[in-house]
Amino acid sequence: MTTEVEKPEGEDVGPFRAGQAKRRAGGANRLLRMLGPGLVTGASDDDPSGIGTYSQVGAQFGYGLLWTMLISYPLMAAIQEISARIGRVTGGGIAANLRKSYPKPLLYAVLVAVAVANVFNLGADLGAMGDALHLLVPGRASIFVVGFGAASLIAILFIPYSTYVKYLKWLTLSLFAYVGVILFVHVSWGNVARATLIPHFQLTKEYLTALAAVLGTTISPYLFFWQASQEVEEVRNNRGEKALKHAPEQAAAQLGRIRVDTYLGMAFSNLVALFIILTAASTLHAHGITQISTSAEAATALKPLAGRFAFALFACGIVGTGLLAVPVLAASAAYGVGEACRWNVSLERTPKQAVPFYAVICAATILGLSLNFLHIDPVKALFWAAVVNGLVSAPLMAVIMIIASSRRVMGKLAIPRYLRSVGWIATAVMFCVGAGVFLTWR
Repeated sequence: MTTEVEKPEGEDVGPFRAGQAKRRAGGANRLLRMLGPGLVTGASDDDPSGIGTYSQVGAQFGYGLLWTMLISYPLMAAIQEISARIGRVTGGGIAANLRKSYPKPLLYAVLVAVAVANVFNLGADLGAMGDALHLLVPGRASIFVVGFGAASLIAILFIPYSTYVKYLKWLTLSLFAYVGVILFVHVSWGNVARATLIPHFQLTKEYLTALAAVLGTTISPYLFFWQASQEVEEVRNNRGEKALKHAPEQAAAQLGRIRVDTYLGMAFSNLVALFIILTAASTLHAHGITQISTSAEAATALKPLAGRFAFALFACGIVGTGLLAVPVLAASAAYGVGEACRWNVSLERTPKQAVPFYAVICAATILGLSLNFLHIDPVKALFWAAVVNGLVSAPLMAVIMIIASSRRVMGKLAIPRYLRSVGWIATAVMFCVGAGVFLTWR
């Protein structure tokens, strides 16, 4: 018979607790190391242009389009995982694989559409950042716009990618501003639950256009290009790692990391988007404000309805997400063009080592910046850029699905059946939304 020996009162049990704390810290550190391209991609999806789109949708339709965040999550997560797999398995981005396997006219058409949408998004994002900072501190918004554009270019040109990506990860915290705003507004949670869980359709031109804009800003072509190219960067910049097609023994660990990174990043993105729609619906729509042109205008409209602190949080979030999104938009265009032209494409290289690549980044940023000083309204173009993104996404997603399913391209690591199923469902949804827009606008 054995008896349990009780520890004397006051005996040190610190080593046990320290061990628990160490294991918890180790698990947290492993998770943080797994977060990379997927987290940054998901966070950059909620850029100022996306904030403007989500705010307009919430103001115009109230809770009516909350369900899109629930439906779009598995679709966007699947297509982003597939894009990441293409980069990690083949060692080349979307454009590189398009160039190798498909007709050049298709490649050029995709690049032109993505580049044009990216430039409009860049212009709208920089404009929104300048307007948001102008709401918080005295000064001219135009000077702030130029300052943000210059700061973004300097950071891209002179900070190595391996260092810069750490800053991008920290900037994702700015998105919590939109979770915080909801604490200052009245929300009818019963109506929110019903609107989120039960889809409600309106077969009208305005509703279908808004639906295309929401899906276009959520499932955007530049995100496909960025995440695939960042996986290629990860291969290049980590010693011992290779394209999985040539190092299948690394597949289990890397594909598992991609899955965790992507699904957490996309969940973060959709949760924040839901809170932005929710904030606009609970304040602007509830008080009869149904038209919002800019994300900064949404922040201003919040001030008398939700208070000064909610207004400040919303405005600060616009600046933070813009700093995150501008380099992603500019670099994703440069990756596409550079891969198509067979240039050296890498944010880890210096400008001297990759002159054409960085020239495209500079050109895209300057063109986007210039829209704020021309008679082109980048904000109106923004909404339609989101619609165009939705229309461009469908054929591009079809091409991505064909690439990712091809054993000739992917070898034995072609995407599994469940990813093929969800990926093609996502593609079909985008085609249907695009067809609906065309039919209602005839």
